[in-house]
Amino acid sequence: MKTLVVLLSGEGSNLQALIDACLQGRLSARIAAVFSNRADARGLQRAADAGIDALFLSPADYPSREAFDQALMNQIDRYQPDGVILAGYMRILSAGVVRHYFGRMLNIHPSLLPLYPGLHTHRQALANADGEHGTSVHFVTEQLDGGPVILQARVPIFDDDTEDSLAERVKTQEHAIYPLVVNWLTEGRLRLIDDTAWLDGNPLPLPGYAAD
Repeated sequence: MKTLVVLLSGEGSNLQALIDACLQGRLSARIAAVFSNRADARGLQRAADAGIDALFLSPADYPSREAFDQALMNQIDRYQPDGVILAGYMRILSAGVVRHYFGRMLNIHPSLLPLYPGLHTHRQALANADGEHGTSVHFVTEQLDGGPVILQARVPIFDDDTEDSLAERVKTQEHAIYPLVVNWLTEGRLRLIDDTAWLDGNPLPLPGYAAD
């Protein structure tokens, strides 16, 4: 069985979706450890409750971002992960980390990339009066939120939406598609080749996989 390590900074709802998928047999992998850069991250408690190693590394204990990231890599590598899964990890990873886990690191971002990389995606979608919003699972590369998209889910934006209501609608889709894509990775169906995502031996289009 393949081994996963998850990085997070907050609530950990996507972690919970991955835990549930493992328990239900929809994700053929074992989550060995969860790391956070915040001691108060709710996701650490979710991990501990599930019997998963829950570890906090404080950036304040290291003289630089590179030093912190090296320490993080050293800790992650103890688990020899087949995949490193970002689930609301709010620190930008250094190039060395990205290269070290190239092709094995996934992220989920709450927008229809390439729209709205970075923060406050729901606010931006509402401010621009977009008709739809969504979420994207992508490979992590050195470009922030710029790695090849693997799968997207779209949601409508209603006239009375707030940031919170839109965020909840997007989260529902995140919890559905992230375990699916992580499972593709653990089953060996998903690969990163020449900055393109490939599924089942075929290159995916720029918006990611679309079912027939």
